Amino acid sequence: MAEAEKDDALVLEAENALKQVASELSRLGIESLLSGEADHYDCFLEINSGAGGTESQDWAAMLMRMYSRWAGKRGFKCEVVDENAGEEAGIKSATLRISGHNAYGWAKTESGVHRLVRISPFDSNARRHTSFAGVWVYPVIDDKIDIKVDEKDIQVDTMRSGGAGGQHVNKTESCVRFTHLPTGIVVKCQTSRSQHANRAEAMQMLKARLYERELRIREEKADALNAQKTDNAWGHQIRSYVLHPYQMVKDARTDMETSDSQGVLDGDLDKFMSAALADRVKGKAG
Repeated sequence: MAEAEKDDALVLEAENALKQVASELSRLGIESLLSGEADHYDCFLEINSGAGGTESQDWAAMLMRMYSRWAGKRGFKCEVVDENAGEEAGIKSATLRISGHNAYGWAKTESGVHRLVRISPFDSNARRHTSFAGVWVYPVIDDKIDIKVDEKDIQVDTMRSGGAGGQHVNKTESCVRFTHLPTGIVVKCQTSRSQHANRAEAMQMLKARLYERELRIREEKADALNAQKTDNAWGHQIRSYVLHPYQMVKDARTDMETSDSQGVLDGDLDKFMSAALADRVKGKAG
């Protein structure tokens, strides 16, 4: 009608309204995919460097920055629960706690091995290197979910905290590591200066890992997911990040790709997560 009456202002208003509707429909469509049992919970996101020493440790630190920025873009709170620094650069491992509505639902498809191809800043001959790091995501559970953990099944180790935290943290053995002997699950917490507080947080992390393990068993995907986590090497990656000789990030599961590698490393991950969620729902439906 506006076009028939040659009312340009009304045409523009209608176009903007349609764009808003399309954007809202897209958002609702994605939200509808987040209907899993634990999707609405906060999550722990664990990053482990793969084989390759400094190269992989630097890549793990880049992933830590990427997920921290992604959380910020979504308005989620991101806290470093544990960080194990590399010898020369980067990190050997780190655990982030990401808090916000549907944090686990969004992040859960990031579990797997991430591969980086670039000219190494640590190679004096400027050669191209391939690095790997593993990501593992599991939900933060609340008191409504009763996970039984027998104290005799837990090996407790205490140590001085490493990474960020200041000199005071390092003076006492406040860092706590739990090893769940029946499953081999290991969690570590050094958030607080108090060993008691870190024990409580570590126990929550352990229960969350055990709960996530049960979810995977129910989905009959435990073997495939364990293979992704334990083999941080070629052939098991879910996503490749290429910075040289061209710019590309490509997901091996969905074929979603972009040439904006820097944007992805700055936290622009929603399109990859949305595609993986849709693919997972499609797989269940099929």
